[in-house]
Amino acid sequence: MAFRAMHAEWGTVFAHLPDLGCGQAWEAVWKVRPPAPITCAECRHPMHAKTSHSGLKFFAHAPHAPDCEIARQGESEAHHLLKLELANAARDAGAHAELEVRAPDGSWRADVLATDPAGSWRIALEAQLSPITAADVTARTARMREDGVASCWFSDRPRPPWLGTVPSIRLDTADGGGLVVAEGLVKFTGSGWSVPPGATLTDFLRWVFTGKVVSHAPRTTLGYPLRQLAHVWTAPQYTAAEDTYLVEEARRQRELDEQRARYQAKAAKKRAETDKKNAASRRAALERATKAEADARRLHGTPAGARWQAQLMTRRGLRQAVDHLAREHGITATAGLSLNDRRWAGGTPLIGPDGVPVAVLDPESALVNGEAFRLLAGMLLVFETVKDAQRFDRNTRRRRKIPIDGWRMAYTVAPAPKPAGKPARKAAAKAAVPRCRPTGGPCRCQEPELSVTISGLPHPAEPADRMTPAAALYTASCRACGGPYDNPWRRTA
Repeated sequence: MAFRAMHAEWGTVFAHLPDLGCGQAWEAVWKVRPPAPITCAECRHPMHAKTSHSGLKFFAHAPHAPDCEIARQGESEAHHLLKLELANAARDAGAHAELEVRAPDGSWRADVLATDPAGSWRIALEAQLSPITAADVTARTARMREDGVASCWFSDRPRPPWLGTVPSIRLDTADGGGLVVAEGLVKFTGSGWSVPPGATLTDFLRWVFTGKVVSHAPRTTLGYPLRQLAHVWTAPQYTAAEDTYLVEEARRQRELDEQRARYQAKAAKKRAETDKKNAASRRAALERATKAEADARRLHGTPAGARWQAQLMTRRGLRQAVDHLAREHGITATAGLSLNDRRWAGGTPLIGPDGVPVAVLDPESALVNGEAFRLLAGMLLVFETVKDAQRFDRNTRRRRKIPIDGWRMAYTVAPAPKPAGKPARKAAAKAAVPRCRPTGGPCRCQEPELSVTISGLPHPAEPADRMTPAAALYTASCRACGGPYDNPWRRTA
């Protein structure tokens, strides 16, 4: 199916034109005897004038045609109709339009080649209805551009995937008939692109031919219902409006960045001043706590203080806390004697070799106020389990007693891995060592760590097979769980 052929006497004839482009009627070549001397413009094989069932006029190769590109095209009737619409619209827009124009070297073939009557420009109007890749569309456009021919691709399919890859337009049928631009022609409205209504195909081509619209790569988002296209058609004043908007937007963004930087600098300065004040407050609180600990040691005297300190070391969790400080932080610590001071919030102070507090064991969230808050905010808080640490953090947050940089917390007992299933839970229950909580109940540890206080001095002990004289007079306690040990025991030193 072709629309252009060569007549032996009239030259080039066009099936879509009423006068065949040479002042002759269609009936002069259609169903005449003998057949009209018409040949293919490319392969020179004889052709016949035909009419489709819908009334479309075209030329077709006679039987036994050679390997001709026009014969091989196999284009649909819808494709030919769209080419005719493009050609007619181009003529109505004031251009000279030819169908199926081939490059001199055969590297490309334009469906419709629209040219300026003065010969100043050439634009290929490509009708594309069948599937094609974006790479093929780009390659064909580049080949035409090398020969100085611009191009615009057209389709009336709902969502051609290649639309916008090259200068292109999606067409639609208007309510009253005719083709209108549905997608690809846009205008800039303040801060984005929108579709101008009512642009017919003829109007669009007239604007293209006269330079009133040009191909443009948008740098701002196309608003709904458009999709983002790499190439659109728009008026030069709209590209200038986009440039102005982008310059203004860059200025606003620069001012916003400068304002944000000033705010961040101000916030950083304020935070530095706050950190400086907090550091001074915490340093002063630590100095007062160090003095309180020194006063407590002088008050109790060296022998009594040593006995009391040894007794304190038997408290639940204290030995683990001391071991944690030595293992994780390289700090040698012991229990402080000023634990009754309210500044420790009910916890046990851990004192370094130089007499300076280094940590607090198990403080109570409800007692974190005033001096206690200033002191604990700069110290390491040690808890037995991660749940105890989380509970302390949660409760202080609820009371809005939380340092600006958060609590420094550690826990001495690693959380047990969660059993995967029922058999794993049973195995874990069998392997678990029962531990008494501080409820006053007797010790049930499988390997108790016993200690007994005799005449005010602590002594280590161990389970025994039979009752000893000391066990009959004194009650041992377990350092691991804190509960009394009611079975036989004996002193080990």
